Amino acid sequence: MIICRILSIVIMTGVLVSGAFAQPANNGCKTFPVKPMKPMYYGQLLFDRLEYVLEKDNRKNFDYEFTGWYGGDHQRVWIEGEGVHETKTGDGEVERLDVMYGKLISPFWDVRLGVGYKGVYGENSEDRVFGVVGFKGLAPYLFEIDTNLRVSNEGEVLADFEAEYDLLLTQRLVLQPRLDTLVAFNKIEEMGIGTGVNSVNISFRLRYEIRREFAPYVGVSWHKKFAGTASIADKEGEPTESTDIFVGVRMWF
Repeated sequence: MIICRILSIVIMTGVLVSGAFAQPANNGCKTFPVKPMKPMYYGQLLFDRLEYVLEKDNRKNFDYEFTGWYGGDHQRVWIEGEGVHETKTGDGEVERLDVMYGKLISPFWDVRLGVGYKGVYGENSEDRVFGVVGFKGLAPYLFEIDTNLRVSNEGEVLADFEAEYDLLLTQRLVLQPRLDTLVAFNKIEEMGIGTGVNSVNISFRLRYEIRREFAPYVGVSWHKKFAGTASIADKEGEPTESTDIFVGVRMWF
């Protein structure tokens, strides 16, 4: 009798288990499909340098640099520019004005491709349009790197390199060393560019972030021209080496 009961329990348990496995995977519960998140697009406009060079050698220069972008985490459209304007004579130089498409290729690094413009204006004017390819990103130890190769509409080839680093002295006081240089594979005498390493510029900016979006600063820079570029500067009566002190503001939106 006991054996019959045990057999009955085993049989009933098997039936229940097999019935459970035969049920639909959701067991009759309502499920809701997960829709992919729509891509988010956003942007920023940063004026990294808006600075006035204190008068020296009868010069009054206003230097500027800005970076703007719009897009997502993996693809962006960039516009960047920098230059110098001499307020006393009205002469100046657009060192670069680039519009580029950027694609994220690894964490913290974008490869970028686009078109650029470079020119001088005033009493003597000359300009070039370039095809631009380059990399922008954050190197180990938080060095910000921006480097580009340029081929002009006249066939000249230029390469530029820029590196900077933010050293936080306090939560608001930041010291920023910066290095930038230009290398030319062709001579463009009308724009004061010789073959080889054109120049090296080393600068230090000490800024105080009243808000993260607004920070006045003071700084000092050392600029040196080399090789063919120095020869062109000598011929035109311009200095080949200079040290400048400046005040400015950094802000972004």
